[in-house]
Amino acid sequence: VQEEKIFAGKVLRLHVCTMEGAEWLEEVPEDTTVEKLKERCLKHCVPGSLEDPKTVTHHKLIHATSEKVLTDTKTVLEENIQDRDVLLLIKKRAPPPLPKMADVSAEEKRKQEQKAPDKDAILKATANLPSRNVDRTVAHHNMRDFQTELRKILVSLIEVAQKLLALNPDAVELFKKANAMLDEDEEDRVDEIALRQLTEMGFPESRAVKALRLNHMSVTQAMEWLIEHADDPAVDAPLPGQAPPEATAEAAAASAEATAGPSSETGEEEAKDELTEIFKKIRRKREFRPDPRAVIALMEMGFDEKEVVDALRVNNNQQNAACEWLLGDRKPSPEDLDKGIDTNSPLFQAILENPVVQLGLTNPKTLLAFEDMLENPLNSTQWMNDPETGPVMLQISRIFQTLNRT
Repeated sequence: VQEEKIFAGKVLRLHVCTMEGAEWLEEVPEDTTVEKLKERCLKHCVPGSLEDPKTVTHHKLIHATSEKVLTDTKTVLEENIQDRDVLLLIKKRAPPPLPKMADVSAEEKRKQEQKAPDKDAILKATANLPSRNVDRTVAHHNMRDFQTELRKILVSLIEVAQKLLALNPDAVELFKKANAMLDEDEEDRVDEIALRQLTEMGFPESRAVKALRLNHMSVTQAMEWLIEHADDPAVDAPLPGQAPPEATAEAAAASAEATAGPSSETGEEEAKDELTEIFKKIRRKREFRPDPRAVIALMEMGFDEKEVVDALRVNNNQQNAACEWLLGDRKPSPEDLDKGIDTNSPLFQAILENPVVQLGLTNPKTLLAFEDMLENPLNSTQWMNDPETGPVMLQISRIFQTLNRT
């Protein structure tokens, strides 16, 4: 008995199939490499095929159950092939031929033909066309920015809405409720849980409130700020642009006095005066609130607090844009923000003639939305999604886009 047969591993009987339909059994020791097994299979099904050494590399063995391509350098045992498993002998697909230079040139030519013309090509093609005298100032004015024009539109629509609502006998009562709803503004609220976490660490409550407002209610960032400014003599100073507690209390008292309703004996003229006062109080509560961090950052550059607040108001609390405004020609000015649109313009007339807008102007909530968007442009999305004010804003946008294209 030969020594290699005594110490040979387990012999496996494997069922081999080809794509042409040939089937047979191969008996191989489990330490046989896949490459050797492939050679035996090719010798069995394709006589003389081994004369070309590339024949073996052009074929592959696949385990039928797992659909795994067997690796030539591994043994049958390493590939976890069991007795009576089925293997597939398949010829590999030839790689696609590389494109000829002529084909590449044709493809590039086709892409160039489909490419849009550049500025030079357009000028060359239109060189013989008659020129027209176009007023570029008017053309530029027609391509107005919606956000810029929206503020002017809102200023004028607020005036119209106030006049319409003043005719409503229930307007005073409606706006008393609206005024009460605005007594607690979202920006004045502080996360109680975050505040409690900081006070439990030993920080004073007023200082913790300031830190949370400066750091957008982040406990971690507020704590870092408190530690960093622990020895700062101005750490307890009120935030720029924020009224001290005494002023807030006085404003609240004045608001309460203004919202006190007239007695049943007051006349129509007094009711109108009261409504006017309520409008003023609502506008005051919706006054612009600058981002405290942006104010501090810009003041550290050497700008005065008032001009910093003006810059942030003009640029919707965007610090970088406010910095450019301060360093530039400062246009538009803060006074320009309170100017309305030309009431005789086709745009404003089209807006007022829209039935949805007309109906919305009789709703006190629409006036509140206009006031809020006027002072807090970032809240526009909230009112666009509101079921009462959303349709009005949508119609204003559509009318603007339609007239802007004409």
